[in-house]
Amino acid sequence: MTVLTNTFGVGPETNLTAAIGIREDLTDVIYNISPTETPVMANIGRTKATTTLHEWQTDSLRTAASNAQVEGDDYDSRGYNVADGSGVEALTPTTRLGNSTQISAKTIIVSGTHESTLKAGRKSEVAYQVAKVGKELKRDMEFDISQDNEQVVSTGTTAPRSRGIEHWIDTNRSQGTSYSFSNATTGITDGTQRNLTESMLKEAINEAWVTGGDPECIIAGPVNKQNISSQFSGIATLYRDASGMKPATIIGASDIYVSDFGELKIIPSRFNRDRTLLVLQKDMWAVAYLRPFKMWELAKTGDAEKRLMLTEWTVESRNEGASAKVADLNTSIL
Repeated sequence: MTVLTNTFGVGPETNLTAAIGIREDLTDVIYNISPTETPVMANIGRTKATTTLHEWQTDSLRTAASNAQVEGDDYDSRGYNVADGSGVEALTPTTRLGNSTQISAKTIIVSGTHESTLKAGRKSEVAYQVAKVGKELKRDMEFDISQDNEQVVSTGTTAPRSRGIEHWIDTNRSQGTSYSFSNATTGITDGTQRNLTESMLKEAINEAWVTGGDPECIIAGPVNKQNISSQFSGIATLYRDASGMKPATIIGASDIYVSDFGELKIIPSRFNRDRTLLVLQKDMWAVAYLRPFKMWELAKTGDAEKRLMLTEWTVESRNEGASAKVADLNTSIL
């Protein structure tokens, strides 16, 4: 008895299935699963830097206190009260802060042959790759902006680096045992990890508000975004709505946290550390660009097209005391 075997081949000359003139079934759509959302960059401000050490000033009001004056009080030319001799309060100087600009770049090289051949999904390989690296560059920036990177000042041989938002936040923080922070140019030592609780988040929001902030959003990694939804009391009961002809719906997520100090939007992020929740007042943060995104054609030295896409930027922390963080969280679903 003759046994039929599979005659599918791997080359154009192999067998009957490789008939001449049949076009490959390759669609003209390229499917890319990689996410391009940059939630931190999308929610904070944008400004301009003018030098590689970008600097700005912060200030705060004096602590509120009882202030009652006698009607008709008179003050001399120095500002002293004539009646009781009380003087003018000393001025509090502003605080000067700064951050290094960071150069982020991507290059592409496409051979002349590759650019000229007929391709599926795009006409120009150069244009396609330029668009792709532009998205990659934004993702790289989002990663560095969100992280606990310390500031690095360029020495000529060392690349300068911007201090990240997580590293900036120090006034209002909840952390595990052994956590330590010293200064802008020294890395954070992570503490012992612990499970996220609602009381941790409440305390962080409270501290930011008492300091003078008005936090508006919570940036959470994928695990602790889910832990907020499953562990916090406000959404402890999952329920269904099957009334009428509507399809049944199970509610298992929370996107707004209503605190005693206002509503905060809970924003998931793929790029910040899952062990840290960032509680941000958005207008107190910005990306300062020394050089905005730009693409250059590089010198042609052979049979290829070369491009460079580059930007130079830094994080501007207008007043980190308006925000807070909950650090050293476990990164497993509870």
